[in-house]
Amino acid sequence: MTRISVRGFAVASATAVTTVGAVVGVASGSEQGAADKVEATAADATLLADIPAGGNTQVQTASLTQQADAQSDAANAAAKKSAEESARVQAAKDAAAKKQALEEAKAAAEKAAKERAEREAASRAAEREAASASFAQQASYSVADVKAMAQQIVGGGQYQCFSNIVERESGWNYKAQNPSSGAYGLVQALPGSKMASAGADWRTNPATQIKWGLNYMNDRYGSPCGAWEFWQANHWY
Repeated sequence: MTRISVRGFAVASATAVTTVGAVVGVASGSEQGAADKVEATAADATLLADIPAGGNTQVQTASLTQQADAQSDAANAAAKKSAEESARVQAAKDAAAKKQALEEAKAAAEKAAKERAEREAASRAAEREAASASFAQQASYSVADVKAMAQQIVGGGQYQCFSNIVERESGWNYKAQNPSSGAYGLVQALPGSKMASAGADWRTNPATQIKWGLNYMNDRYGSPCGAWEFWQANHWY
């Protein structure tokens, strides 16, 4: 590193002044003070000359380094924030896709269950239709005959509940009629003519009455056992 040095010049100047003063006989106090000032000034110049000329360059370099570090830190923070935001957005998309897939799977399962239930209901209805059609028309039916029909049409799983209701409504008399309300038949349909939807012979055919009563219990209460549960609480259905 280059230094600007004035030490030699300052010393030489001071010596010259002192020599000249001696030759001309100037030895007054004021002149001596002037020589001292010159030497002090030379010393001060020497101290200033010792400061490196490139000091400002080092300061500028340090400042630029700090700026670069700060910019790098800011860029890293921005990149981290951007990555976190991207991860958050992707997580939200994944969650939405998962939710949609679950909803679609649930809807498909519900649809399949509904279709299966409809097929089973149609199958049971067809079985009941076939069962009621298989009974030969008779002039009259005993209680045993009617119960046998009900067991075959209703089925074992729901027969007891169906029987409980019929026992209390008509005592298994397919011609029973309520004189005050006009309710008629095994299940006491009100009015009795409702049972025409199951067959025109609703007045005299127990199978037609059983078929209508079973459909009514299924439609309104879900099953004969559902109807029986309601009947126990209300004594009507």
